[in-house]
Amino acid sequence: MAPAPSYRLLAELEVAFDRLIECSEALLEAYAASPAEAWAFQAEASTEWLRRALLDFWYTDGQDGRATRSHVGLVAADEALMARVAEVNAAKAEFAAQLAHIRDNHPPLLAEAKAVLPFRHPQLHDHLRGSGLARLHLKQCWRAIPVAEAPVARVRLAWYSSGRSIKRLTVREVEKKLLALDSDAPHVRIQLRKLAALPSSEPLAQVQSQAPLMRANLFYCEPLEDGRSRRAMNVALPLFLPAPRGRLPDHNLPPAAPPPSRTRARRSDEKLEEHPYLPSLRIYRYR
Repeated sequence: MAPAPSYRLLAELEVAFDRLIECSEALLEAYAASPAEAWAFQAEASTEWLRRALLDFWYTDGQDGRATRSHVGLVAADEALMARVAEVNAAKAEFAAQLAHIRDNHPPLLAEAKAVLPFRHPQLHDHLRGSGLARLHLKQCWRAIPVAEAPVARVRLAWYSSGRSIKRLTVREVEKKLLALDSDAPHVRIQLRKLAALPSSEPLAQVQSQAPLMRANLFYCEPLEDGRSRRAMNVALPLFLPAPRGRLPDHNLPPAAPPPSRTRARRSDEKLEEHPYLPSLRIYRYR
């Protein structure tokens, strides 16, 4: 008798998780044997530091489920080490694909996966005891390790604290979201009346401010084939830089914490009104 689809999916996810751990351990072994330079933000760069960064797969008690922890650093990598990084990122992509398939077809399996997967690797689970760590954080498992695609002359790190996501919604979609709240609450009724005053065809925007994050501006030693000489990327994990001689490029030391207020000038062509039209859902009108 063929196994039930749910058991088969969980078994495939376990294989993908095993592969992710195996590739991560191989990367850590290669890094430990490498004499190349590394730098860690507010930490000492070491094999143990990199292990904590690459195997930080856990929620801490009380952690917001949408939030992930950052481990900012730079690692000079030769071809062998870059190949190991590529293997880890391929394993992460496969693990993410398996999760997406389960989420779309058998959502209840996700909770079981979070409970079962850590016990497949006792060395991972042992450090949970007494350290405030709880369930498996799936996003922290599959987020990719950042890499530079070519040798870099210098890196400039900076906090980016003005980010926000903007989702375009129809009046009808906003109405459904409001009705999902307590429709008897006075503040919700007020907002429903405000929404009813708008034309049904008017587009609206739901805005979500994003947590401060570190960005790396890379300046390549030579222009790439497409002509680019620089690139900006978010770096929540150590950034691996091709470095045949094992030396880090010139880099700055960013501030210990993000600025307390917005540092970028507000765009003159910003398309949203300054204040939310429906505060409970962070809904803005377009200008």
